[in-house]
Amino acid sequence: MTALSPDAAARDTTPDATPWKIVLGELDEKMGVKILEESVERVVATMPVEGNRQSFGLLHGGASLAVGEAVGSWAAVIHASTLGKTAVGVDVSATHHRSAREGQITITATPIHLGGTLTTHEVLITNDAGQRLCTLRITNLLMDRKR
Repeated sequence: MTALSPDAAARDTTPDATPWKIVLGELDEKMGVKILEESVERVVATMPVEGNRQSFGLLHGGASLAVGEAVGSWAAVIHASTLGKTAVGVDVSATHHRSAREGQITITATPIHLGGTLTTHEVLITNDAGQRLCTLRITNLLMDRKR
């Protein structure tokens, strides 16, 4: 599971519960992730298929899970930051519907449940034509930030 460190969330969060701003990690940068939108209601990112393919020339399922988990976790941390907390992943599941060989994928996380202890997000990954490639569900535990 992706565990976003309390220190990472605290880096851009002030005591007045200003929403955390996404900071790409090393893997996100290597995968070519770009953030298009970030809010409690929705996080949207893109990633190229090129550079993220497996040996058969298809988008790697692990790349889909990695970017989907990252986007869902970022959405949880944004919500948590408005409560003065951070979030850590406790469960992620995914269903692959189809793959891609080229182009760009769009990753969109929207909340299913935004609680004070747990959040659950649906993360949709679509291709350039808007076709669903993968559906993820991620649950994050909200925790007090370490000072």
